Amino acid sequence: MTEKKLTIQHPSGLHARPASLLVQEASKFESKITLVKAGKEVDAKSLLGVMSLAVKQGDEITIRAEGADAEQAVSALVERLENLGE
Repeated sequence: MTEKKLTIQHPSGLHARPASLLVQEASKFESKITLVKAGKEVDAKSLLGVMSLAVKQGDEITIRAEGADAEQAVSALVERLENLGE
């Protein structure tokens, strides 16, 4: 299992478009990918799940992946989240 914590910098957090981009990126990987915020875990490949976390700017989340491509998945999702505003 691979995991990484990060703080969301995007002004709108993970709502609508940013959440959709994250789910699209997560869906490219075979690994089981989970987002965790304040103890609540959701499937990163589920748009409704990601949006249910109500992640706002400044919130800390953990990206956790388990599977053959877990490291690549976590790296790609961290990069995607760090570059949401571009």
